[in-house]
Amino acid sequence: MSLLALITQGGLVSQLVAVLLLIMSVASWVIILWKTWLLQRAQGDVARSTAAFWQSPSVEDACDKVAAFDREALVLPLIVATQTSARGTLATAGDKGAQLTRLLRDALHAVLRKLQFGQVLLATVGSTAPFVGLLGTVWGIYHALTGMATAGQVTIDKVSGPVGEALIMTAAGLAVAIPAVLAYNIFGRRIGRIEADLEGFAFDLRELLAAGSGTRSSTDDSAGLSQANEALAEIIQ
Repeated sequence: MSLLALITQGGLVSQLVAVLLLIMSVASWVIILWKTWLLQRAQGDVARSTAAFWQSPSVEDACDKVAAFDREALVLPLIVATQTSARGTLATAGDKGAQLTRLLRDALHAVLRKLQFGQVLLATVGSTAPFVGLLGTVWGIYHALTGMATAGQVTIDKVSGPVGEALIMTAAGLAVAIPAVLAYNIFGRRIGRIEADLEGFAFDLRELLAAGSGTRSSTDDSAGLSQANEALAEIIQ
């Protein structure tokens, strides 16, 4: 008996379960393939971008060099965030170190949201797909018991279809969940390493600017901010 015949024989509930598992599988594999590509690029880009920044003679030159390596816009937003242009506001009031901490924290959270995108979907698929398959299993067993009751006698042809359907739904649920769980754990470790690199860079950048090593005149600040924003816009586009 074919898989299509088993699903068709199960009725509306089995068909809905099969469609739901198919959607979950397609969605999780799209996220897996996309995040594999994204994190592979991001891990190398962060290392090259931070190295280019520290080898630059000034923040303005660093923005140009970082823009050439930071294809996923993970490091450049941290640099741009430190270039405060609005004067006389609460955002620029208080200690310079506190300002930089707030700006870098917000920029870092925005970057991490990009890296974390899709993790919730993988966790959801990994935790719910076995139960969705179990629903198909329960429904298949119900059909098997109903077939035996109406047949009046137990024969293999009355119960083989529903039982086969039940086993297939269980296997399908596990087949959808296992890759999602594995990918979630692997991506979590890789994101953690990238996050640690970005946090270390943000801390060093704050110390540099708070100590005054990166201070410039107001004209240079405006020029540096404009160049950094243009570079960031090109990367995002």
